[in-house]
Amino acid sequence: MSAYPAFVMSLLCIIGGGMGFARKGSLMSLISGLTTGMLYLWSGQQIGEGLKVGHQGAFAASALLTLSSIPRLSKGPIPKVLAVTSAAVAFYYSRLLY
Repeated sequence: MSAYPAFVMSLLCIIGGGMGFARKGSLMSLISGLTTGMLYLWSGQQIGEGLKVGHQGAFAASALLTLSSIPRLSKGPIPKVLAVTSAAVAFYYSRLLY
């Protein structure tokens, strides 16, 4: 069960990066969305195999996503959703780690 948030965040990041590229031509959105999404995907797989490194990876991805979303909060609803969901997932995985 603890892998589901990582898989959901993976999907959100990959779709969000693709949407940012499609709507505004932002190559940075595409690259960061795919990179973060793949880290979440790898973390979910590791969690599914029972390895603690998966929780660490999901926490790291969540912390990075939260910190990178905070400066863009005023730019619209998508950064706000990213900041809130990634902070919630970071909190979830931090509780599992410690």
